[in-house]
Amino acid sequence: MNRHLYETVLKGDTTTFLKLVQENETLIKQTVAESSNTVLHLAARFGHLELVLEILNRWPEMVAAENGDMETALHEACREGEVEVMKALMAADEGVVGKVNCRGESVLFVACERGKVEVVKVLIGFQWLLVHELDAFMCSIHVAAAAGHTEIVKEILNLRSEFAKKYTSEGYTPLHLACSKGHVDTIRQLLWFDPDLLYLRDHNGWTPLHWASMRGRVGTIGEIISISLECAEMVTNHGETVLHLAVKYNQFDGLRYLMETLNILELVNRQDNDGNTVLHVATAGKLTGMVLYLLQRGVDVNAINQKGHTALDVVQSDGSNSTTLQIVPALLDVGAKRCDQLSSKDIQELVHHNLITHSPGIRKLDSPIQHHHYRKKTYHRSKQIELQNEGLRNARNTITIVAVLIATVTFSGGMNPPGGFSQETGKAIMGGKPPFKVFVLCNIIALFLSLGIVNVLVSVIPFRRKSMMKLLVATHKIMWVSTMFMAAAFIAATWTILPQGPGSRWLVIELMMVGVGCTLVVLLGLGFLLVKQWSRKQELRRRKDKKMKDGTPNSSINSRVGEMHVVKNSHQSSSNSDIDSSDHGYHVY
Repeated sequence: MNRHLYETVLKGDTTTFLKLVQENETLIKQTVAESSNTVLHLAARFGHLELVLEILNRWPEMVAAENGDMETALHEACREGEVEVMKALMAADEGVVGKVNCRGESVLFVACERGKVEVVKVLIGFQWLLVHELDAFMCSIHVAAAAGHTEIVKEILNLRSEFAKKYTSEGYTPLHLACSKGHVDTIRQLLWFDPDLLYLRDHNGWTPLHWASMRGRVGTIGEIISISLECAEMVTNHGETVLHLAVKYNQFDGLRYLMETLNILELVNRQDNDGNTVLHVATAGKLTGMVLYLLQRGVDVNAINQKGHTALDVVQSDGSNSTTLQIVPALLDVGAKRCDQLSSKDIQELVHHNLITHSPGIRKLDSPIQHHHYRKKTYHRSKQIELQNEGLRNARNTITIVAVLIATVTFSGGMNPPGGFSQETGKAIMGGKPPFKVFVLCNIIALFLSLGIVNVLVSVIPFRRKSMMKLLVATHKIMWVSTMFMAAAFIAATWTILPQGPGSRWLVIELMMVGVGCTLVVLLGLGFLLVKQWSRKQELRRRKDKKMKDGTPNSSINSRVGEMHVVKNSHQSSSNSDIDSSDHGYHVY
């Protein structure tokens, strides 16, 4: 392009431009050598509206002229946010709105990429632009989210909310991109439209929280877990947790935030598909700071991966690295061992622990599909066990509260007996009657049984499920006896204060029949449930015994661990038979 013409267009000098073109009409067809931009491209880029209008008036065909990137002048105007120039170009030829450059980027796309909100508001009036992007590899909302242009994301979602779940060709949603860049305001805007976006996965099975953890975006991590703690338990296709990714990509701040914010002791020792815990990953990467930090947080130092390696095996496999001299002593100080140093009993306990916590690295699965079903099944059972333990704790608290209530009622009844006290002697007026004596006896028994329950439950704190069950069964039966005596004391008190005569006797009998009838209905119902559950348990035990007799092979452990046979006793396999037999979500004790 002629240098004088180029400088004139950059300045936006319309008078000089027209003079030059009148002297030599071929100048209008000249382009910039490097980019093939025409004079209209340059005028649109720098927002010279008067010059643009003059060019469109004299040479209207130039509105469709393309540069080396197959972009029209409208691309330049939208990219730079020149709204008036953009409107002038669209007025000259509305068809240029639908043109894309050599990378498939529309005018809306380039405006979203640069964050030009006013331009976007005008362009989304052409709704077919967004419809066209449904088939694109990457949409305007993706680049807006990746760049943190929250207002643009909001404008697009207000018009087409389904774009929030649109995937790129690489499998990323707008929320994935926003989380990877740490744009908290954009993340809030997307989640305001649909909180379930947190559970969408990319092609690697990564959720938005995984991306935030991998990039160490502490603010983003905090925003996500404040909305949903369940996201922290989700794993990738390779079985990696958010902690695995934080360690793998050396994001110490993200790891520390997750460890100190969440109660994730089980998550720390969870293994990926290769059986590696976060400690394996940290030692393999020779990340001294992370290893020392994880050791302070109670990580299992002797967990075994599928290759049969502990963390100490992993770090000692490369003795040439200088960081090994720092990591090995730290591991040894907390009792870390090589796999060949572990006894058969240690191996058995480790594998049993990993089976209980459902680590995917212990079992060797024949295919990814089997692995997926195994993880799904074991995760569901882990949830069942957690819910059962929570239910047992709640039952313990409930029994304590009921016992306190019974003690309160019976104590109050003893201090204020039926019939009241004599004003002269201070003695109970009805004290000589047989029904009153029955009342006092039953009331005292109910009171002291309840106090005994409270003392036992406060003094004994079981930490195993079986111990908890035994304690609950005992206190539960005593509570039934206590409630029976309290009911008997009520009937005796009612009998005491009723007028003497044949009618009162029949009334007492009727009260007893009603009370006994209601109690029998409850007992029969609970008895039916108990028998049903007991029969279910027996059936499950018969099936397990049959499998053992048939010689069904147990899951093998890979490598060195596979050489050491792990025998699971029958009482261990049925230690949670209450869950197996409780197909309705409850069990009777």
